[in-house]
Amino acid sequence: MKLTVFGATGGVGREIVRQGLAAGHQVTAVVRDPARLDVTGDRLDVFTAASFDDPESLRAAVAGRDAVLSGVGPRGRKDAGIAAPVTRSILRAMDAEGVRRLLVVSAAPVGEVPRDEPLLGKMAMGVVRVVLKPVYVDLARMEEELTRSATEWTSVRPPQLLDKPVTGVYRAVVGANPRGGNKIGRPDLAHAMLAMIDDPATVRQPVGVAY
Repeated sequence: MKLTVFGATGGVGREIVRQGLAAGHQVTAVVRDPARLDVTGDRLDVFTAASFDDPESLRAAVAGRDAVLSGVGPRGRKDAGIAAPVTRSILRAMDAEGVRRLLVVSAAPVGEVPRDEPLLGKMAMGVVRVVLKPVYVDLARMEEELTRSATEWTSVRPPQLLDKPVTGVYRAVVGANPRGGNKIGRPDLAHAMLAMIDDPATVRQPVGVAY
C-alpha cells in the first residue's frame, strides 16, 4: 500500500514507518525536522511540513495514498491542545484529495472503563484522568473531529506506552477498552494500527489495544 505517516519522528510514528517499510509498503513520512527521522529505506519518502495548521500545504503529502496514519499527540500537559487542530488539518487535506482511510492514536482514558474492570484499575484510570485532564480533553476533541468527518477513521486507544520490542501479541477490542489492559509497547501499538488498515470492523470505531 501507499501510506502517509504524520508524527513520524515520535515513538509510535517512527515504528509505523519502520514496520510499514519492512512489510513492503511505500511510506511517506511527514516531519517538521527531517534530521530527527532515523529510519531509511528505498520505499521511504520524507515530506517536510513547516506547519500542520494549513491543510493546503498537506495535500501533497496525502494525495494518492491508500491510508493515512497519525501518531501526532501530546507528550504531556505542556503539549495538550495539538491533537485536535492537527487532525482537523489532516482531515481537510484528505477530503480535498479524496483520501478516505485514517487511523490515529488516541488514549484509553478517552473511552469508558470496562464494567468488569478490577477496582484497582478503575481507581488508576480515575487518577490519570484528573492528572492529565488537558491531554484527554484534547484527544476527545480530536475524536469529535473524526466523528463529524466523512472519513473512514479508526481511533486507536492505548493505555500506558512502553519502549520494548514488538511482540505482535496483544488484545484489540472494537468499541471498548480491554479489561485489565494497562500497558502496551509502542512497537506493538504501531503493529496494531498497520493491521487495522484493511479491517472493515474497525472503520468509524474506537479500538482499545493492550497486553
